[in-house]
Amino acid sequence: MNECRRYWVEMLTKMARPVLENFSNRTLHKNLVLETRGTDREKYRGLEILGRTLSGLAPWLDTPAIDSEEEKLRQEFANLAREAIDAATDKESPDYCIFSTGDKMWNMQWLVDAAYLALTIMRAPKELIVKLPDRVRKNLADCFRLTRNTRPVFNNWILFSATVEAGLYALGEDYDVMRVDYAIRQMEQWYAGDGFYQDGPIFQLDYYNGYVIQPMLTQIVDLFYKGYVEKHHLYSPDEPVGEKIYRLVMQRFVRYAQIQERSIAPDGTYPPFGRSLVYRGGAFQVLAQAALWHKLPDTVTPAMARVALTRVIKRTLEAEGTFNEHGWLNIGVCGHQPSMCETYITTASLYMATLAFLPLGLDENDEFWSAPDEPTTWEKIFNGVDMPGDHSIPHDINLY
Repeated sequence: MNECRRYWVEMLTKMARPVLENFSNRTLHKNLVLETRGTDREKYRGLEILGRTLSGLAPWLDTPAIDSEEEKLRQEFANLAREAIDAATDKESPDYCIFSTGDKMWNMQWLVDAAYLALTIMRAPKELIVKLPDRVRKNLADCFRLTRNTRPVFNNWILFSATVEAGLYALGEDYDVMRVDYAIRQMEQWYAGDGFYQDGPIFQLDYYNGYVIQPMLTQIVDLFYKGYVEKHHLYSPDEPVGEKIYRLVMQRFVRYAQIQERSIAPDGTYPPFGRSLVYRGGAFQVLAQAALWHKLPDTVTPAMARVALTRVIKRTLEAEGTFNEHGWLNIGVCGHQPSMCETYITTASLYMATLAFLPLGLDENDEFWSAPDEPTTWEKIFNGVDMPGDHSIPHDINLY
């Protein structure tokens, strides 16, 4: 295992171990003390920290390692992940995570993190679907269905409903195709241009295209686009609607990954705008996912992506005060910065930081890990390298 990969594994498992070991011992709710500026957030903490931790860990869990030391660690964490899902979905467990009150509710956090748990199993089907005991798989599906009582906010939350249904589909369960279809078609209405989607009816300059929108939308479209076989006489006269949806969504995804790579400075800093900045490196989930899927833009080599993401990881996770004395993440972007916490954020929310680690789902022989370090776009330009100009997506159009 090369030193960069070893570092990534060490940092990811440093974040994840307290979460998964406590779930495995069924002591998570007992031992996780929340830091927050909000109220009444305790009921969400178990599912929130589980879904967010596992969604970044999942690709690594599903990829057998070449290095024997890493493989032993991977198997340990895969087993801990299955035990954590069991503890969270077993109604007799002290760490059972409420997925719904059973009432028709608006804006309940359980929907959000059930979606991240659904994204998890889609990212690790061999370890977290196939190897999941039948009893646990049934419990998980039952818990996913409970979130149907939550009416999503009219913004990125519609993707949470769709992702939960995609998770049921991945489990081999019946799923609601209308929730999936609605999310895909409505997000198309909210496409703003040049790789950016609005977060609902208005545009906000933040990292939610990275945290939620692009990763969940592309995962859903990749799973379901072949079912859109019709050719619309106005919108898609020459190709099936599904093929066109896939082409446009992936084109925007690649462009956004390109913008993300250009946003990371040589010292690992990046523009600190918008809400939820304390999710740290999770902001760059799209760049990480593009590397994992081998869908990086032509202007970004795997080595450039690795260098950029490593700098973000170092900058945001090595600062003094990043972890508390019990090993849990503290609120902040660079160290402990509690004033940056929105009222909906708690200690449990911070584990979105694992989403920067998706390329660990590539084995160590992949170019992402094996290629020599290469200067990023930022460095090349400001060191006088003659680079091609940057341009918006050509012929960038909406489906409708």
